[in-house]
Amino acid sequence: MSGDRRLGRPRLHLRVAGSTNERARELAAAGAPHGTLVTAGEQTAGRGRQGRTWAAPAGRALLCSVIVREPPRLLPLAAGVAVAKVVGDEALLKWPNDVLVNGLKVAGILVEGRPAERWVVVGIGLNVALAESDFPPELRGRAGTLGLRADAIEPMLAKLLAALERWIEAPEADLLDAVRARDALLGVSVRWAQGSGRGAGIDADGRLIVATATAEVRLDAGEVHLQNDL
Repeated sequence: MSGDRRLGRPRLHLRVAGSTNERARELAAAGAPHGTLVTAGEQTAGRGRQGRTWAAPAGRALLCSVIVREPPRLLPLAAGVAVAKVVGDEALLKWPNDVLVNGLKVAGILVEGRPAERWVVVGIGLNVALAESDFPPELRGRAGTLGLRADAIEPMLAKLLAALERWIEAPEADLLDAVRARDALLGVSVRWAQGSGRGAGIDADGRLIVATATAEVRLDAGEVHLQNDL
């Protein structure tokens, strides 16, 4: 891989950040190069998909955002595969890129940017060293942790950046195979705003295929829940 496609340099580390994605977006808009990394020891106003918050106590989670210029079209899926690979063989992907272990969400990914300017920011929050007591009551039984020590965060970051480099540049066919191999929704009852059905795989454009009682639906984006989620 050519040096200008590597991730992680330059790096801005913040002891406390509102949102690493917000800071990375500011840097990208100001011209920061591909691979620029923002990390934080603590995040107070992080954002997840669908406007949710993603906060983390000091020193317990891997919190990072990286600038990707000239992003591939399936970048959200590539980010999910990279995180899952680092977490381990037990990690599954809840489309498009929530990472689950034993049915619990251990990582969240938010990809946002300015497509017209050909850059995006990939924000990742990975619960490396949280304890169950660190989660607010409404997330207990839904959020999970790797259960490692805090000193595992930096080594995990290095592995994650290497995995992101690989999967961002991977052929689409290989990426889609990797997503399908970890598809947490395959054969599972799911629902979304317009209906419900059963997960039936991932198509060649990275869309979720859902089989309903009367048709096959392909979802591009939006919120998909397991049928028994509240």
